[in-house]
Amino acid sequence: MIKIFKTTKDGLKEIREIEKNCWVNFSNPTNGELGKLLEKLNIPLNFLTDPLDVDERARIEMEDKCVLIILRISHFDEKNVDIPYITLPIGIIFVEDLIITVCSKDVEVISDFVNGKAKNFSTESRSRFLLQVFLRTALLYLKHLKEINKRTNTIEDELERAMKNEELMKLLNLEKSLVFFTTSLKSNELMMERLQKTEIVKLDPDDKELLEDVLIENKQAIEMSNVYSNILSGMMDAFASVISNNLNVVLKFLTAVTIILMIPTLIASIYGMNVRLPFQNSPQAFLITIGISFVLSVIGIFVFIKRKWF
Repeated sequence: MIKIFKTTKDGLKEIREIEKNCWVNFSNPTNGELGKLLEKLNIPLNFLTDPLDVDERARIEMEDKCVLIILRISHFDEKNVDIPYITLPIGIIFVEDLIITVCSKDVEVISDFVNGKAKNFSTESRSRFLLQVFLRTALLYLKHLKEINKRTNTIEDELERAMKNEELMKLLNLEKSLVFFTTSLKSNELMMERLQKTEIVKLDPDDKELLEDVLIENKQAIEMSNVYSNILSGMMDAFASVISNNLNVVLKFLTAVTIILMIPTLIASIYGMNVRLPFQNSPQAFLITIGISFVLSVIGIFVFIKRKWF
């Protein structure tokens, strides 16, 4: 899907045709939509297709006065039950007086600009748009890291009573998300540091200061991701032992119950033999047998409780 926006006196407005100082946003574009844009603008084809590759790394590339900046952003996918937190590449292309963004999905970072959540945003200032995307990306990583931490705490409460591996698998999937986050954040940091050192995109003093703030936020996200990942790894090892211990407790209890139930079974088996037995001629033989079984079972339960086998 393709949408074209331009900043006016009344704010960001959607327009039908590409104009000077406008923003063209591609979200999961079709080949036909890409072909139409290639006909109108002199853009290398790989600049439009590379950001659609989910494994594309963050980088800066320049060709024929076109600048491609690929940034990896965090994304919450509700449909992906196993690993809901993933990272996706988004391409930001500067060509002539236009801003073009390309992504394989509708992402929150772009939606914030479309819905007017981004302050001091103008399609005429390409460098400021780029840095605001960087900043909102870093803040989105921090937001998702906090959500992962909350999910971890919830699963931790469930693990204390768990005897299956289901909760451990949930933690493993969250750890995968943290690995994705850490890798993407580090690649973003390298890309932004290169942008800071080169003149590929011209930055004024205010932009350079904003870029430094973005790098600080990005480093904070990297540190948080590393801390959460280390905590999660240690937690998984600990709770694997907890699950094993919970299972051993249940097996011990069932074994103790089985032994106690064997006592009346043994006595009943003995009195079922076709030999002369005590009390066989007594009219109270059945009650005596039941009484002996009950007393020995109680004694067995008392011994087990005292030895803490129950």
